[in-house]
Amino acid sequence: MRALRILLIVVVILGGLFVIADRVAVHFAENEAADKVRTTENLASTPDVSIKGFPFLTQVASGELDDVQIGIKDYEADTGASAGAKSAGVPKTIRIDDLKADMKGVSFSGDYSSATATSATGTATVAYDELLKAAKSEPTQIFPGIKAQVVDLSDGGNGKIKVNIKITTPAGARTYAVLSSVTVHGDSVQVHADDLPKLVVDLADARIRSITDFQQTIDRLPGGVKLDSVQAAKNGVEITVKGSNVRLAG
Repeated sequence: MRALRILLIVVVILGGLFVIADRVAVHFAENEAADKVRTTENLASTPDVSIKGFPFLTQVASGELDDVQIGIKDYEADTGASAGAKSAGVPKTIRIDDLKADMKGVSFSGDYSSATATSATGTATVAYDELLKAAKSEPTQIFPGIKAQVVDLSDGGNGKIKVNIKITTPAGARTYAVLSSVTVHGDSVQVHADDLPKLVVDLADARIRSITDFQQTIDRLPGGVKLDSVQAAKNGVEITVKGSNVRLAG
């Protein structure tokens, strides 16, 4: 009986030491992975990396991690704008906030210099002030003596964006609120007015839509994930992303 008790004590101690060693190892790996992602993606700050699953050491031995979660507070995505477009006031990048990605089946090279996920899904937010940069926010002539511009974007409720359009005529200026749908088309977020106020329609639908309707390319997201869906929300446009064979680092 005494021998069994001693054996149980030894097992408990060894088990505890294994858990401690496993947690120390995963913490070290998370820090190393975060630094690697920061360097690979040229991030301004170190991202959050969380390696899920227990035990970690047996996952390492198998050469594949079950689940890795990455959080990037601010990410500058490419807009596809050329150098000439930049000089004309079109930004080359757009800020993506609170990007959270969930990587499944992450395999890594023998020297741990690179890692690739079988699949990845994620969410992020594009603030309305960032999306506004893609719209014609400067007064643009649509008819002789009549100018229009987008002055504000906000949540219109029910997944819609409220686009405030300012129309300036010789008689004065007036702002119209237009509810718009937001969709994903390829690498772009597209904003399209559902309906236009009657006075605005009278000015000619096609010309005013050149102001109300616009799109923003969001390209070169971390690891090569792509836009999947988009919806207007309180603080901005919420996007979902997904990808396969997503490169985490290296």
